[in-house]
Amino acid sequence: MRDISYRVALGGIVSALCLSAMFFAGIMPALYLLLPMIAGVLMMIIAVEVNTGWAMLTYIAVGLLSMFITFDKEAALIFIMLFGHYPVLRFYIDRIQARFLRNTVKFLIFNICAVAYFYVTVYIFGLDQMLDEFGEIGKYGGYIMLALGNVIFVLYDMNLDLCYKIYKVKLMPKFRRKR
Repeated sequence: MRDISYRVALGGIVSALCLSAMFFAGIMPALYLLLPMIAGVLMMIIAVEVNTGWAMLTYIAVGLLSMFITFDKEAALIFIMLFGHYPVLRFYIDRIQARFLRNTVKFLIFNICAVAYFYVTVYIFGLDQMLDEFGEIGKYGGYIMLALGNVIFVLYDMNLDLCYKIYKVKLMPKFRRKR
């Protein structure tokens, strides 16, 4: 365990990088999904370097600040409800030995969060135009969007695994102090 100044400094740096990514989501709307995912990957660094509790505190701070200071509230909500907490929770989920059960838990968490995101976006933030867009697709539009979301989630999970391996093998040894 590192000392408190290291944890605070690393949390501040990662928070600033995450908020920068969330800020750019407002400037470049085409990246409103990718940039919250990148901010979520940065949460993994805190979980590896310090611990998951500190990573969750950083996630909460970034989530609250991104709702207040970013232009794109939808991207901030995507970070908060879908991609920000998952890299931290993944450390606990990966402890499940049975692969089928581990993947079931991953999909269950994502789908609960995706449905909650939909209801928060439509009914709390009043983005009724999302429902109008589903009207063109038909009554199965929500299911189609959820299926596409699951595909994106699988790609995100695979990339998280790759980023974790790259961080552990290539980057972490460069940041460690030689004693």
